Amino acid sequence: MVEQVDVVVVGLGVGGEEVAGRLAEAGLKVVGVDDRLVGGECPYWGCVPSKMMIRAGNLVAETRRVDGMAGKGTVEPDWTPVATRIREEATDDWNDQVAVDRLVKKGVTFLRERCRITGPGVVTAGDREFKASRGIVIATGTVPVIPPIDGLADTPYWTNHDAIEAKALPASLLILGGGAIGLELAQVAARFGTKVTVIEASERILAMEEPESSDLAQDALKKDGVTFHTGVRAIKVDHNGDAFTVSLEDGKTIEGEKLLVATGRRLDVKGLGLDVVGIDPESRSIEVDEHVRAADGVWAVGDVTGKGAFTHMAMYQANVAVHDILRTEGAPVAAYHAVPRVTFTDPEIGAVGMTEKQAREAGIEVKTGSAQIPSSSRGWIHKAGNEGFIKLVVDSERGVLVGATSAGPTGGEVLGALAVAVHAEVPVHSLQQMIYAYPTFHRTIGDALRTL
Repeated sequence: MVEQVDVVVVGLGVGGEEVAGRLAEAGLKVVGVDDRLVGGECPYWGCVPSKMMIRAGNLVAETRRVDGMAGKGTVEPDWTPVATRIREEATDDWNDQVAVDRLVKKGVTFLRERCRITGPGVVTAGDREFKASRGIVIATGTVPVIPPIDGLADTPYWTNHDAIEAKALPASLLILGGGAIGLELAQVAARFGTKVTVIEASERILAMEEPESSDLAQDALKKDGVTFHTGVRAIKVDHNGDAFTVSLEDGKTIEGEKLLVATGRRLDVKGLGLDVVGIDPESRSIEVDEHVRAADGVWAVGDVTGKGAFTHMAMYQANVAVHDILRTEGAPVAAYHAVPRVTFTDPEIGAVGMTEKQAREAGIEVKTGSAQIPSSSRGWIHKAGNEGFIKLVVDSERGVLVGATSAGPTGGEVLGALAVAVHAEVPVHSLQQMIYAYPTFHRTIGDALRTL
């Protein structure tokens, strides 16, 4: 028997959970389906536990910075309280009962199943079939990319799941991938005494960000003891039962106790039945319009849309989808010209909008301005651990910022002001006339503006 409902939400990560909960609270009959943990990557293996790890690593680093500034400081890093906190405070030992109860309390019918779209507005989950009168929301997220390196698939490599769940850190760790996830975990492990090596096929780490960000991050992590191999690919992986050996295309071999694969993420929609509603299941992402509609009666939110694998993007798109499904008058539409992102290394590297290279490739007449955090009053006061910079990317013709980078001790927080400027297209002239509080890190924005 086909059950009549208003909406079926497929995938209950942060985006899907938000859509399902809010639509149910608005009075719609909602079914949420996921065979994994409700809440998705972020609370269990991503944002939340990784930032707990980073917080711990930063405390270790700050203690080591006491010498020469506030007496003498000694620290004996211990991973046990970090692992315990992740289990007890963040993940309930990877049990999502609290999240399930929260969703059900809002009125959502929850099914822990892997489902399939079997017709327009029709979803089959287990032995139940639902007909959604309003439509279907796809929020199935992504899974780690495992590169086709000879021998890798037959080894006990780690993904971010294994790294987050580790009760003890290895003596040595090899990391494939120099993006945000790889670098954050590399720095944490190094600060707790692990010998870390990062292998990145691109010429530089953080390849999608400004070159200045790449240089800053690499210099910072080198100070923590991390070794880098950039511009070279891994061509073979072996495991002898105790350790990994990675062979590089330049002839070098590297050994380590554990191997973390952090080479990106991809769609996993095999068997979901997207073709039934006119969506290509082989595409790298699900294309959506400004209302995050993917097809007639189908919405998509979060990582699957290819607009950025960020929790804040999933929540942003979820809000757009909710209003569109509820047919709210004057409903918001999605715009992606001011997407913020933060790599939570120390120093933090925040960015919004386009990089200088991306702006030039878009045909924009670019002007840039920059200033160094250590040269600012607050940076000079801060001293130990004050590395960072502000970089502004300006559309000369329109006189507005189209991108910016904020790197430093509180780079992600300072980014907020720059994100507002890019999002609202605040004229550069207005930014130059602002009063920037003294002595703050964000005052360096004013210094960068003066260099334009």
